[in-house]
Amino acid sequence: MRFSVHARDESARCGRLEFVRGKVDTPAFMPVGTHGTVKAMTPEELVASGTQIILGNTFHLMLRPGVEIIRLHKGLHNFMQWQGPILTDSGGYQTFSLARMSKISEQGVVFKSPVDGAQVSLSPELAVEIQQQLDADVIMVLDECTAHAASWTEALESMQLSLKWAGRCKAAHGEHDSALFGIVQGGRYADLRRQCAAELVDMGFSGYALGGLCVGEEFSEREALLDAMVEELPQDKPRYMMGAGKPHDILRAVHSGVDMFDCVLPTRNARTGFLYTRSGLLRIRNSRYRNDTRPVDESCTCYTCRNFSRAYLRHLDKCGEILGARLNTIHNLHYFQDFMRDIRQAITDGQFAQFSRDFCRMQPLDTESVA
Repeated sequence: MRFSVHARDESARCGRLEFVRGKVDTPAFMPVGTHGTVKAMTPEELVASGTQIILGNTFHLMLRPGVEIIRLHKGLHNFMQWQGPILTDSGGYQTFSLARMSKISEQGVVFKSPVDGAQVSLSPELAVEIQQQLDADVIMVLDECTAHAASWTEALESMQLSLKWAGRCKAAHGEHDSALFGIVQGGRYADLRRQCAAELVDMGFSGYALGGLCVGEEFSEREALLDAMVEELPQDKPRYMMGAGKPHDILRAVHSGVDMFDCVLPTRNARTGFLYTRSGLLRIRNSRYRNDTRPVDESCTCYTCRNFSRAYLRHLDKCGEILGARLNTIHNLHYFQDFMRDIRQAITDGQFAQFSRDFCRMQPLDTESVA
């Protein structure tokens, strides 16, 4: 992986990640392909949306179908027929979300499989080995996602464990061709975040992820933590904010100098009738759209908006038709890729601050619906 920065507007930056399998313009949004598919989307539709890189979930793919089956296809790219770059997470967040079913020690994590209840172990070394066998382009260290409510002492202990695991992951990774990213933890404590970031930089990784955010903290608190972490990270390495999917969150992180994002929100919201527009979220299930012949967003050029009305999408949703979820997903992912493209252009033009102000004026924080 090679990373270069082409333009800056204060701390915001526009650049490019280059892989053997293709390039990724940054700031970039990665749709989430949990089980080897971005829900409801074909690889061709992802390309048409402007997607250049997707995220795969090591935890779920390890359990089902299993690494052996994916290896038979010579990697995850061939298994799911996506030939662009793939980033895989390590499974750390899933062990956090399944805390009641897992036990964490210095050796790793032991948990009950949510698929069949079997006991499964995941160590830092195994997390790296599995991701290498998936043939991911970017792989993540195994970390412990610190609970937002953790005390300073608890967050320190969690951070120290994540740092030990990061060192073991780096050793296990060796000279493998994939890029290995470290993950900054430290809970809601800026001093711990700075310390963790500095120690990871000393270890030396291809990129750095900001983990444990978007898990319940206030927007202002997240801003302070973002700035604290980014100050410690090198300028010549990509920065990845994990799990950030709300447009306002992305804008603020880009302002701090973050380059990569992922989230399930665009696809999950599509399946529940929440559609993104340049004026805010549109709830397609609302009765006001029953006779509405307009597209979801008249300024959008996606397949859905070029061909179908709000009334038709509402009809599909009310009837539980699979096509409705597909068309909604096509639109939402197209919106997010357009949003990232607009951000990159604004940075290139030196107009990112104005772009952010215009966006927030059109879509105030917590905007829920449009006319």
